[in-house]
Amino acid sequence: MADPMAMRRAVAGYVEGIHRAYAQQASTFPPAVRGRMPLLAAGRFTVVAAGARNLHVLATTEPLGPLQGEEVELPGSLDGLEWTVRFYDPVVLPALGVIDEGDAARPDEVRGCLGISTVLYHLVTQPGSGLSPHHAGHVGSGLASGHSAAARDFDTLRSRARGREALVDEMQGAAVAGLARAQVLLARAIAPHNPAVGEAVDSALRPGADLDPDGVRRVLVGALGGTAASTVGAV
Repeated sequence: MADPMAMRRAVAGYVEGIHRAYAQQASTFPPAVRGRMPLLAAGRFTVVAAGARNLHVLATTEPLGPLQGEEVELPGSLDGLEWTVRFYDPVVLPALGVIDEGDAARPDEVRGCLGISTVLYHLVTQPGSGLSPHHAGHVGSGLASGHSAAARDFDTLRSRARGREALVDEMQGAAVAGLARAQVLLARAIAPHNPAVGEAVDSALRPGADLDPDGVRRVLVGALGGTAASTVGAV
């Protein structure tokens, strides 16, 4: 889109579509599960739309301070959810323009450029594409499925890791904050002598490996004799 404000409205509409699908999916879960889902538990949060080569859409509860210079934001809300979408591109934040995403997205570098350390979600798409209501609905439903599965898994872990509930609480807190490495390291602390967990953690932390805290969590649940919750439909 040639009109920057039209593009911003399209992104804001995409974000609202994600949150609407998330809330609709969450309404099918038990109340206590809903209450532990990150977006519903957050109350009010900020969604950052950051344009490097890719469009990064990330939600955080960290305060970004008042608008400065050419920064723009648009408010949004649904029942139980309230957020503000703030927009950054290389004109507003020149450091975004030097991030090299020629071969792959660089979510860690984008978060570092923004100074954001914790996220409720971080999505990556091509600018101007993939912003349809259908795609937003798919993403929102999948995000809700993943968040609810995590909540159920942590309940299972608390019931099976007796004496280590505080570590499970820390791991869940890291999951809500989007701290992938912390989740993986806490899995080892919860089951320090389990070979399956140790192998999963070592694989996740291997240089160049895909850091998959959800996969490690599922291994941990199974290692402690539980059954990991289904994440069918999750993104």
